[in-house]
Amino acid sequence: MQTEIAKAFDLADRVAVVTGAASGIGRAASILFAKAGANIVIADRSGDALSETASEISKLGRQVVPVVMDVSNRSEVEALIGTAIERFQGIDIMANVAGIMRGAMFLDVTEEDLDALIAVNQKGVFFGCQAAGRAMAERGGGSIINIASAGMDSPAPNISVYAMTKAAVAMMTRSLATELGPQGVRVNTVAPGFTDTGMTQRHWIDGDGKENLEARDSIWSQMSERVPLGSIGQPEDIAFAMLYLASDASRFVTGQVLRPNGGVAMP
Repeated sequence: MQTEIAKAFDLADRVAVVTGAASGIGRAASILFAKAGANIVIADRSGDALSETASEISKLGRQVVPVVMDVSNRSEVEALIGTAIERFQGIDIMANVAGIMRGAMFLDVTEEDLDALIAVNQKGVFFGCQAAGRAMAERGGGSIINIASAGMDSPAPNISVYAMTKAAVAMMTRSLATELGPQGVRVNTVAPGFTDTGMTQRHWIDGDGKENLEARDSIWSQMSERVPLGSIGQPEDIAFAMLYLASDASRFVTGQVLRPNGGVAMP
């Protein structure tokens, strides 16, 4: 039984592409996929931090290719998938993690903010799904994992456009799952709750990079009180959900939204 369970989650010799891999959920997922046996192509706009992720993966004995790129640029996304195919002769897992947050009350959202959020959170995922989906369909299978947010389920001030882009990702996932299912390609979304990443740390880290521990503890306490499990998420919590969707353990799962959120949203 232990061997059967291990085999279901084994990613040995599979090829994963992870965007947003320099930090947070993308970094945690890249390292976990490598621990499960995958070779990884990691991508991000931050070259120095991406190199740190690559170093951690190398220590695990897996092959890793870091690519500095921008997911909002279609040609760069297509080149990223091309790099995976050229280096590893194919792609088995695509994790579209890269995303940005720009908070503002709806009536104050600028066109610049709107365009930026749509470009990265929505178009970036679209480009990743399309490029990886083509490659996987030709090969006869694969798993695409998109990152949304609990924000799409729980309306709140200041995040209307961010939530809109994440809701679009969930619907895109379902539509694509129906189209690529016959080719053996599974497409799912992970919608994390409040997680301790750079995106949320902006609430307690000032412009000089200094951490306000009092502010952090206050925010953690406030967020934890809203969660039935009484805690906030860590990047590894989300990465394990992604591992499930990347592996054969979820071979009969597609078009779904998996919500590792501590119970804060239960649609």
